[in-house]
Amino acid sequence: MIDRLLRLLFPPKCVLCRDLLDDRQTDLCHHCRTNAPNYTKIKFKPSFVAHFTGVWYYKDDVRSSILRYKFANKRHYAPAYARMLAIKLQTEGFDNFDVLTWVPVSTLRRLRRGYDQVKLLAQALGQEINTTPVCTLKKIRNTPPQSGIPDASRRRANVLGAYRAVNAPEFAGKRVLLLDDILTTGATASECARVLLTAGASEVNLAVLAVASHDPSSKHNKNM
Repeated sequence: MIDRLLRLLFPPKCVLCRDLLDDRQTDLCHHCRTNAPNYTKIKFKPSFVAHFTGVWYYKDDVRSSILRYKFANKRHYAPAYARMLAIKLQTEGFDNFDVLTWVPVSTLRRLRRGYDQVKLLAQALGQEINTTPVCTLKKIRNTPPQSGIPDASRRRANVLGAYRAVNAPEFAGKRVLLLDDILTTGATASECARVLLTAGASEVNLAVLAVASHDPSSKHNKNM
């Protein structure tokens, strides 16, 4: 009865398009579940990353949803995202890892935003797959947002030396699954993977919610 009352007072909405969900739907409406821009493997992965996957392409309703999650305090999206990510990991065989971790934001950005959106995602995913996330990285420099830097080489320079490994005994000699929300050029993920490997990880795999198109002719990519 409590669940029914909550649904009446706060009717659940699709996390992508925000349409109301009926009693048979969870997280996504039928249209988004069948028409969302699902990520398909392409010949691309960041440096120092052994394997890589994503749930969606970063465009349209997916882009709007993740921006709300990051900047409009829609932190309750995390469990829905995690369920989508858990399905992706299982179907692509990414469940063979020892340590689950995430790309952290800087302390200043976390204080301004009020939360670390990727840490929330890691915690929600951990509940889905019965794994406790481990903090393995700390951002030690508050860099300008990568989204404001269009050039790939400048993005790499922006994050070089920005992360430090922590709790190395927790992941030394182990296979690490690194989470992030969006992947564009892969500069941040590459730097994090490099730091983890240098600190003793045997392998770093990467999973993200959304991947920016790597087609240079893509209209959306020109706007990134």
